Amino acid sequence: MLLVFASLLLVTGCATTPPNSLATHDPAKWERDIAAYEAQDRTNAPAPGCIVFTGSSYIRLWQSLAADFPGRPVVNRGFGGCQLADVYHYADRIVIGYAPRTVALYAGGNDIAAKKPPEIVFGDFVALMKKLRAALPQAKLIFISCPPSPQRWAQTADIRKANALIADYSRRHGITFVNTFDLMLGPDGLPRPDIYAADQLHMNATGYALWAEAVRPLLK
Repeated sequence: MLLVFASLLLVTGCATTPPNSLATHDPAKWERDIAAYEAQDRTNAPAPGCIVFTGSSYIRLWQSLAADFPGRPVVNRGFGGCQLADVYHYADRIVIGYAPRTVALYAGGNDIAAKKPPEIVFGDFVALMKKLRAALPQAKLIFISCPPSPQRWAQTADIRKANALIADYSRRHGITFVNTFDLMLGPDGLPRPDIYAADQLHMNATGYALWAEAVRPLLK
């Protein structure tokens, strides 16, 4: 039923918000991480017009972010194993308040791992994009797709479905969708073994170089 409803929204372009998990999701576990960023901002606040990268551990662990985008005012505001609903909850404090010119986001994989259906992941994405667009009408919004990984390969069907829903919405609402999923597959259709860390979930330097190459042209 949820899939039919979400599909209907996509076909008709209806403005009704698709079902989401915002009312039931508890983001409190990330309060300490967000407070730490706010403490950092009190002494070294990002300048207006910066480029904020936010989302889950794929963003938080992007240690080469500044080197990958030289000359651009990139700011890393990733936090651990967060989900899209967490980013929605904390967006005012670690994204919107900076008045960025660009917001680059990756989240969603942890949502799927937490057994949220792709349609709910999509609904959380839509709610977050609407919040960002309302607060930052001139900002460029970039969504980096949910990636494949050897550890979560059994969840691939749900990841593909969430990516497809998000990609279609993005095309119709002026959001830049970066399809890293296909970039991270080898000729055999499986995740490339050379781009993952030992945990078979997160990326190594080669993986981040792949992401940087895909995102860099979008920040010009």
